[in-house]
Amino acid sequence: MSYAYLFKYIIIGDTGVGKSCLLLQFTDKRFQPVHDLTIGVEFGARMITIDNKPIKLQIWDTAGQESFRSITRSYYRGAAGALLVYDITRRETFNHLASWLEDARQHANANMTIMLIGNKCDLAHRRAVTTEEGEQFAKDHGLIFMEASAKTAQNVEEAFIKTAATIYKKIQDGVFDVSNESYGIKVGYGGIPGPSGGRDGSSSQGGGCCN
Repeated sequence: MSYAYLFKYIIIGDTGVGKSCLLLQFTDKRFQPVHDLTIGVEFGARMITIDNKPIKLQIWDTAGQESFRSITRSYYRGAAGALLVYDITRRETFNHLASWLEDARQHANANMTIMLIGNKCDLAHRRAVTTEEGEQFAKDHGLIFMEASAKTAQNVEEAFIKTAATIYKKIQDGVFDVSNESYGIKVGYGGIPGPSGGRDGSSSQGGGCCN
C-alpha cells in the first residue's frame, strides 16, 4: 500500500497506564483486558487519510518500567509524534508526566508533536486526576490534550489522527525538512516531489526502520 508520508510515533508513560491497549484499539479495534507487560518496545502500524492523502503511522509502544528507560530513549530519536499517556485513576502516573516530558524534550527533535492522553476515562467514578488538571498541564507545556478510553475506544482514533494532522500541518508550514528522515517523517510515493525527493541517499539509511 503506497502512502504520501510515513510518520513515526512513540507511546510513552508509566507502566500500566494503557499504552499497549491504546495501540491495539487503534490498529486492531479491539480491547485486551489482560495485557502482558511490554518488554522493551512493541510495534504497530495503520494507514489513515489526512487532506485526502494516505498517511502511514508507524507506532512504537514502549515499556514504562524504569529498567527499560534507556531502551525507550533510543526510540525518541526519529519520532515525529509522541503520545504521552497517564491513567486518570492513578495520581502518581500524572505526577510522573514531567519526568517523561523532560526525557522526550532531551532525546527527541524539538519539533516533535506531543499529545497528552488521560486514559481510562471510562472509569470516571474512580477518577483521581481532573480533566482541568490535564488541560492545564498540556497548556503549560505546549501539548495537545485529550482524555480517552482504550476500553470503549472513546477518542482513541481522534488522538492518533489529531497528532498526525498537526504533524502534517507542520510539513505544510515548512517546519520540517522532509528529506531528513531523522524527523520521523518519510516521503512516500504519493508525497511531495520536492527537489531532492528523498533520493539524496537518505532513503538507504531509512530502510532499517521496519526490520
